[in-house]
Amino acid sequence: MLPILAEMTGNLHIAAACAGAAIGVGMIGMRAAEAVGRNPGASTKILVQAILSTAFAEGIVFFAIFLAGK
Repeated sequence: MLPILAEMTGNLHIAAACAGAAIGVGMIGMRAAEAVGRNPGASTKILVQAILSTAFAEGIVFFAIFLAGK
């Protein structure tokens, strides 16, 4: 019973990182769509910033998974 509990608690940081990244990516997409709606001429610059921000938000998940392997 104890090893199962240790395995579950060991993976909570991965679940928290995934949930945080999912919320972050959703907010980035929402704000990017809103910004393009306000200023369509800047859509290319907004798209580049949104893609970079999304990549950084998802990078947190990879750090969490990497730390779980140790």
